Amino acid sequence: MTGEVAVLGAGMHPWGKWGRGFVEYGVAAARAALADAGIDWRDVGSIVGADTVRGGYPGYVAGATFAKALGWQGARVASVYAACASGAQALATARAQILSGLADVVLVVGADAAPKGFFRPAGGDRPDDPDWLRFRALGATNPTYFGLYARRRMFLHGDTLDDFAQVKVKNAAVGALNPNARYRKRVSAEEVAGSAVVADPLRLLDICATSDGGAAVVLSSMEFARRHGASTPVRIRAVSTVTPRYPNTVLDLPDIATDSSVAVEPPADTFRASITRAAYEEAGIGPEDLSLAEVYDLSTALELQWYEDLGLCAQGEAAKLLREGATTLGGRIPVNVSGGLASFGEAVPAQAIAQVCELTWQLRGTAGDRQVAGARVGITANQGLFGHGSSVAAIR
Repeated sequence: MTGEVAVLGAGMHPWGKWGRGFVEYGVAAARAALADAGIDWRDVGSIVGADTVRGGYPGYVAGATFAKALGWQGARVASVYAACASGAQALATARAQILSGLADVVLVVGADAAPKGFFRPAGGDRPDDPDWLRFRALGATNPTYFGLYARRRMFLHGDTLDDFAQVKVKNAAVGALNPNARYRKRVSAEEVAGSAVVADPLRLLDICATSDGGAAVVLSSMEFARRHGASTPVRIRAVSTVTPRYPNTVLDLPDIATDSSVAVEPPADTFRASITRAAYEEAGIGPEDLSLAEVYDLSTALELQWYEDLGLCAQGEAAKLLREGATTLGGRIPVNVSGGLASFGEAVPAQAIAQVCELTWQLRGTAGDRQVAGARVGITANQGLFGHGSSVAAIR
């Protein structure tokens, strides 16, 4: 264990399609987190921005963009881009600054104003860019990948269309209770099955949308938290940002081929499983210690995969875990009680931070109607393109 940092404040701008700039969403989330922490912006020693690459030039320097919008006050600044793992990388940067003594209080902010429809690469020809290649050479949009992954689970483990639909039903039920969620309506399995086919076998309601939104947290050293009157704050005990190991034998975005394992034995864990294993090892916990998990449900089938990668069940048993009700609110190990991306959609730089906001509220016991009873330990899991791991373990 390398040390703990306190989560003094958490705040969000609700997800939706608001038609405004990402800076507005990030500033609203930052101010909410500062108010939650009882910290004045002028007392923040550093600000770390999770970047968005679609917002024009300011999006590439999000830390300074948010600092300017909040009012220049001399704080240290950093900007981080790691695709969907940007928020976790920003948290890791903030944590490192605190543990090294560079800052006592750090504000972490991510926000996005996403395009309509699915994400696509920026303009220009980049034949050495695997993300550009999978769009241009194969037409492999994100939903195409999600559909292929669903087919893989159906072939290997016998998952069914109804299993996928039940993930959406579960997440929509708790998303309806979350004031920050974009979609606050329960759905039935029949409604999922009746929605338009996007990438067979997945329907429209199996796949998350693209959204606008923002999230922020205020982190501090444990010493500062105690001086500030927070004697038992939520603590971040681990942030995993690991990369894959060669050979990577499971197809993953944005790559369009796997590594050959003819001459080298593949690693014991897949990339996604290694992300959470590193978080468990650093935090000194295991799957059996978890009260809840927030995972990256880009599609319903991918949520099931995370159950196995988190070690909540054996490989191939995720659908069984779902059918037993273990991952629902009130179940043995609730997953995505925020409503997940199924209820929020993707606001890329904000989503890993939003997961930590949910853990914070759950571990404080302030999550209202979606509260997990007696929550003490939580973990997040997602990943970014190009091998960016993202998992955060929190405890109270």
